Amino acid sequence: MKPFVIILLSIAAVITGYILFLIVCALFVDPKKEYDKNSRFYRNVLGDITAIGLFLCGVDVKTTGIEKIPKDSRFLFVGNHLSNFDSIIQWHVLRKYDLAFISKPENFKIFVFGRLIRKCCFMAIDRQSPRNSLKTVDKAAELIKNDEVSIAVYPEGTRNKSYKGLLPFHNGMFKIAQDTGVPIVVAIIRGSEHIHKNIPFRRTKVQLDIVEVISPEFVAENRRADLADHIRKTMLDSLGCTE
Repeated sequence: MKPFVIILLSIAAVITGYILFLIVCALFVDPKKEYDKNSRFYRNVLGDITAIGLFLCGVDVKTTGIEKIPKDSRFLFVGNHLSNFDSIIQWHVLRKYDLAFISKPENFKIFVFGRLIRKCCFMAIDRQSPRNSLKTVDKAAELIKNDEVSIAVYPEGTRNKSYKGLLPFHNGMFKIAQDTGVPIVVAIIRGSEHIHKNIPFRRTKVQLDIVEVISPEFVAENRRADLADHIRKTMLDSLGCTE
């Protein structure tokens, strides 16, 4: 057998073995359960998949301001939302901070992936029910209080498909920081909206900036609406946009 054939078969065997490994891992996860313990094993598996996925998709990420992120406390991470790749990029770049995203229910139905994120304390939110949304917000606060994860949210609530400015904010998300006394890490992402158009032939440059870390004192002293206005202005200024 020729050497290149052996190499191709070896690569195929490794890929097949890895896929089977992921499937087996997923089988041990209850797809309907929201977990309250952050699994280090599943988080490492998720991190590896993320790194491989971004490499294969040709995504190059540059960052600024990472040094601003608190190293000695949990936090609420907020950012703008341009693409389905945003959360993937952010938990990859901020892997050591154990981010758990509040996400749409559809993401938890994705084959294998949806089960893995459950074991990392990701939570689905029912946008149609204020009562159920509040339960998710309260559970997120409990996860921070128990020092399991830091919580990540998109105040816009959905992707901004115009790619300009910011959509209206859902201020209820800031209750998580107010109830837990943690800082808010404010981020801006640029360029992620181009990834789906560039796959598989062109690489995509994405910029992730940590533009501000809001102290727990400021969070406690301000109403949610005022906090949202401050964060919104900070993000718009960073984007170079006006309302």
